[in-house]
Amino acid sequence: MNKILVILALLAVLVFVDWYVYQGIGLLTKGSSAVLRNSVKYTYWGITAITFGVILLYNFGDPEWFRGQSRSLIFTGIFINYFSKVFAILFLFADDLIRLGKWIASLFQNPQPSSEVGKGISRSDFLVKTAIIAGTVPLLSMSWGIISGAHDYRIRRKTIYLPNLPKAFDGIQIGQLSDIHSGSFFNKTAVKGGVEMLMKEKPDVVFFTGDLVNNETEEVKEYIDIFKKVNAPLGVYSTTGNHDYGEYRSWPSVQAKNQNFVDLKEAHRLMGYDLLMNENRMLKVDGEQIAVLGIENWGTGRFPKYGKMDEAYKGTEEAPVKLLLSHDPSHWDAQVRPNYPDIDLMFAGHTHGFQFGIEIGDFKWSPSQYAYKQWAGMYTEGKQHLYVNRGFGYIGYPGRIGMPPEITLITLKKA
Repeated sequence: MNKILVILALLAVLVFVDWYVYQGIGLLTKGSSAVLRNSVKYTYWGITAITFGVILLYNFGDPEWFRGQSRSLIFTGIFINYFSKVFAILFLFADDLIRLGKWIASLFQNPQPSSEVGKGISRSDFLVKTAIIAGTVPLLSMSWGIISGAHDYRIRRKTIYLPNLPKAFDGIQIGQLSDIHSGSFFNKTAVKGGVEMLMKEKPDVVFFTGDLVNNETEEVKEYIDIFKKVNAPLGVYSTTGNHDYGEYRSWPSVQAKNQNFVDLKEAHRLMGYDLLMNENRMLKVDGEQIAVLGIENWGTGRFPKYGKMDEAYKGTEEAPVKLLLSHDPSHWDAQVRPNYPDIDLMFAGHTHGFQFGIEIGDFKWSPSQYAYKQWAGMYTEGKQHLYVNRGFGYIGYPGRIGMPPEITLITLKKA
């Protein structure tokens, strides 16, 4: 019963939002032909009817009807629709406040109000048009962010100078992918194109810093053949992110959840990725070596802490350079910098740059910066460095606005 009341309350709110916005649309089309007015009306309320049908089916129908990409795209469409209308409502509400003020003023100007008072106080054409534009801009922007931004892969290059880098590794090129989130993909050809972009750069070694899936390992099965194309002479090394553990869905049993993680590790193997579970590997070239450490997810706050730095670090004490793969950038300040000052460079992801932001030259802004001190790009404290990849995939909103998906190429040079 409580669920029914909640759904009814939600539908009532959505009906009010649609009705309120339609007042402005109706005013703008008032002088148009009957055919145009009816087309707008039936289309507008038809979308509302479809939305309500989807909400009711999702809550009271078979859960199998809404799985994978279809669910993501359907509910993203609903979100974009009503999120955009909020902007329109702000201007329509401002117009109503002005009209209310004028009506109250008219009462004082006419001590004997009649039924005619206030009839002449119509909506402001300017504010109504502004409201419609304000609602259209986020609608078009977010739609374009799905159509174009979701797979607009960009290569970002950085050169890092390390004083202890062995001569044999001077100039080594490291490719990095992070946050693939295979369960969100809807364009397999575009994903393949992103992998090909990385391979054309011929990196010496590749790191993948976690979140292969959204909720369950099943999501990556049809993409294994694509991501197994990622290879490099010195190997491909990976680690896990918070989404890889099956924490964000309900499982029929503990055994099922555990099996999901076993399957995830197997997916890394099938792709040819050397999954580092709180362990390390030595990269060797011409008799010299550097260490690659990888830990399971270690995040501050509500995120799981499966990572064990002491285990990953063991055996690398004498390595002249140490590179760490750790999914969550908050791990850098929380544990790496204070306790492991000889970790030269940490590779992370996790934030996605919020999939929304502005980057112009050296200026960058994103809502992500209010949650994470280090959220995109390169950070340096003393002799230690952190690089935060903006993510290859996406989750929730299946697109990106001003924060395109990233393929990182970092060149190490001897200082």
